[in-house]
Amino acid sequence: MVVMLEQRCINAIRILSAEAVEKAKSGHPGMPMGMAAPAYVLWTKFMKHNPKHPKWSNRDRFVLSAGHGSMLLYSLLYLTGYELELDDLRQFRQLGSKTPGHPEYLHTSGVETTTGPLGQGFANAVGMALAEAHLGELFNRPGHPIVDHYTYVIASDGDLMEGISHEAASLAGHWKLGKLICLYDDNRISIEGSTALAFTEDTSKRFEGYGWQVLNVEDGNDIGMVEEALEIARNNTDQPTIIITRTQIGYGSPNKQNSASAHGEPLGEKELQKTKEYLQWEQDDSFSVPEDILNHFRACIANGQKHEQFWQQQFTRYAQEYPELSEQWLRLQQGKLLEQWGCELSYFQGNEKGMATRNASGQVLNKIAKYIPNLIGGSADLAPSTKTEIEGAADFSSNLYSGRNLRFGVREHGMGAILNGMALHGGTLPYGATFLVFSDYMKPSIRLAALMGLKVIYVFTHDSIGLGEDGPTHQPIEHLLSLRAIPGLTVIRPADANETLEAWRYAIGEAQGPVAFSLTRQNVPILDQSESTSASHLKLGAYILRKEKKDKPDAILIGTGSEVHIALEAASRLASMNIDARVVSMPSWELFDQQGPEYQELVLPADVAIKVSIEAGTTIGWERYTNSQDTTIGINRFGTSAPYQELYKEFGITVEAIIEKVKQKWINV
Repeated sequence: MVVMLEQRCINAIRILSAEAVEKAKSGHPGMPMGMAAPAYVLWTKFMKHNPKHPKWSNRDRFVLSAGHGSMLLYSLLYLTGYELELDDLRQFRQLGSKTPGHPEYLHTSGVETTTGPLGQGFANAVGMALAEAHLGELFNRPGHPIVDHYTYVIASDGDLMEGISHEAASLAGHWKLGKLICLYDDNRISIEGSTALAFTEDTSKRFEGYGWQVLNVEDGNDIGMVEEALEIARNNTDQPTIIITRTQIGYGSPNKQNSASAHGEPLGEKELQKTKEYLQWEQDDSFSVPEDILNHFRACIANGQKHEQFWQQQFTRYAQEYPELSEQWLRLQQGKLLEQWGCELSYFQGNEKGMATRNASGQVLNKIAKYIPNLIGGSADLAPSTKTEIEGAADFSSNLYSGRNLRFGVREHGMGAILNGMALHGGTLPYGATFLVFSDYMKPSIRLAALMGLKVIYVFTHDSIGLGEDGPTHQPIEHLLSLRAIPGLTVIRPADANETLEAWRYAIGEAQGPVAFSLTRQNVPILDQSESTSASHLKLGAYILRKEKKDKPDAILIGTGSEVHIALEAASRLASMNIDARVVSMPSWELFDQQGPEYQELVLPADVAIKVSIEAGTTIGWERYTNSQDTTIGINRFGTSAPYQELYKEFGITVEAIIEKVKQKWINV
């Protein structure tokens, strides 16, 4: 009788998923129908979760990396008692519904991460498992395992084809993240047909090579085999585990089971009816779940509450024995900072020789890291160049999960998604670094961080042709514009060491979403704060750095990063020609655009006809501030290899070029 009820519960997942796709006339029924049995076993027999408190800190995390199969997740969320109703399933893929085409973080209760771009969720899960291991070693004490949960992920063939999964899986095995368990939906069907068309590798050997435990379930519908595999996986905490689960896409559909059409097409009304008959589904009405099935699933509520209550009791005892640690734990969970986190930050002394903003960033990072214990991150094998190592801190490793320096190796794509997973887990403030030109490798992960509003910091160095001799392969041209085009991402290109300090202050203390720094390799002068406008104005996005002497400027020079100093010199030279130029430092388009029209008009008055932008990157987009493409100075072709001083002359990013541009316009005004 119990087995019979369980089979009906599994079929409820299949039918709800197929019905929602059918009503929407779009979606992916095949994967939810094929993975219904393993998902049922996981959610009702293994996962530690409380549907009435989805953000309980010690819950097991579940990631549906195969986000196209979102109805699997929505069905489970409804059936187990999360904040979804049958009406929400009926509104699948409709405007404003809680059930969009792919799972969206913060949009639907119980969704741990936004997935859909394949491989991203898998790598997010690695980040979540990393965060669990790190926080566990920091806070757990004998008899007090307050951080003790698993991260489960369901991944598809497509997830494992994507290169990001290789990067993330390699790191997970290297770090021995034993509480990471992946159920691989091995249905051997992709959109174009059999995966044999393009995917014939030995997945078992691949993951064995990464250091994973590999288990095989020959029949994904055999709940006993699935249970046994999950038990083995949970008992091996020295290795991450992949359970290769042989399934049949569209299971239960007489004519579409094991076909490519089951992947991304509704079954059709007639086929849906045949599926119900095949599965012996007795409900005549659509979106109707028998009471005994719902009661069986809803037992997850009571079980989850028991788990959470037990943990609360544990934490109460922990707090009594370790009051300082418990206070710190609560603060990190709430995302709060110590009031003195910036107490060692003081402005750099003015200096014409100056320093590279990457070097200034490294110094600031190390001053604040002392007071922000959950600040953890690293670089894609470039820490000595990006200056992102926390001095005196250990490396995160399988032997020391409490380490704060992450060694990602040359894996920018995996790094980006792992950072997202850490931020999603909670309790950590992650950062990652590479050269600006290689932000391209991270773009999907950065975009998703912005989409989810995650607090992740990107330290991108070697930000222009100023890196010099490494040449065009390493010299970013279009990258700043590309990053600025991402909604929700704040890009900051500081002019000197003090603006760099303020960039960190903003990213840590005020930013609500991801922030990307663009930092120089070469030295730039440090502006004397006693003689210039305070760098604290960076949070406004743009500010008047050199004020004109007349009532109204004859011209406005707008610069970012290293080019601000060229603008300042050009303004001084123009003054000797009786042309009074204002210099505006604009480290962040996004922050400036957030200011009100009064402030924007104050900085860039509309009645000043001559506005010239100077930035060592593509000029596209600057016309929104200069009001003319003719007054933008930058680079619209690839760079070349030479000392950076020569390159600035070669590409016309010089004081002389600015003066000539202003004079040409001056004549016509």
